[in-house]
Amino acid sequence: MHTLSLHAIPNIPEIQPGDDLAAILGDAIEAAGLSLQDGDVLTSAHKIFSKAEGRVVSLADVTPSEEALRYADELSKDARKVEVILQESIRVVRHFKRPNQPEGTMICEHNLGFISANAAVDESNSGKDETLILLPKDPDASAKRMQEALSKRFNARIGFAITDTFGRPWRLGQVNVTVGLSGVPATIKEQGNTDAHGRMLSVTEPAFADELAAASGLVITKSGQTPVVLFRGLNWQSTESCAQDLIRSKKEDMFR
Repeated sequence: MHTLSLHAIPNIPEIQPGDDLAAILGDAIEAAGLSLQDGDVLTSAHKIFSKAEGRVVSLADVTPSEEALRYADELSKDARKVEVILQESIRVVRHFKRPNQPEGTMICEHNLGFISANAAVDESNSGKDETLILLPKDPDASAKRMQEALSKRFNARIGFAITDTFGRPWRLGQVNVTVGLSGVPATIKEQGNTDAHGRMLSVTEPAFADELAAASGLVITKSGQTPVVLFRGLNWQSTESCAQDLIRSKKEDMFR
């Protein structure tokens, strides 16, 4: 019988710019009476990386552009927040405001290529009032540095994924998805294998990294201050992968 365990790592302190995040996470793992073994995978909400890397913006330092003012008027949003969203975006895919909403939403293509609400610009758990928290500049590089540092500290073959919470087109609610990845595959290609009845699989390709991210949401909460989750019992092969591997190419995008 295949057994999988998930451990939310407790007692991770509030992160400050410049903190040695690898040392903090390693210490928290050991303080929880845990270690890392070959095959373990860690996931982490991106916000601790964003804070350590100084990716927090004070609204007092933002001057909105004319474009930001126009969107802000249409959507009843803070023009300074809209300006930050625009700076984090390649383009605005859609924007809308329902009559019963206090403010509208901008669906954007982030500079990293992800499609998400408000270009992943968020106010929750940013650390201070009147501040916004952004994705890390290069989440894949951040994940790789962490994976290498913790692999060395614990002498173990591990994977690491950085996550954020995204909505889904045509479905209610949000789930965690992977925005930074190192060591583990982004997807698992099942094409050429067979199903339980011997039929050849031609398109099946589970998004392994996003499955990890979504599962992490089962044991962490916005208020729990447990952004890091340890997975044990997974079967995976080490690979040079990144979260960018999950983004569908423009030529395959049927909705542009």
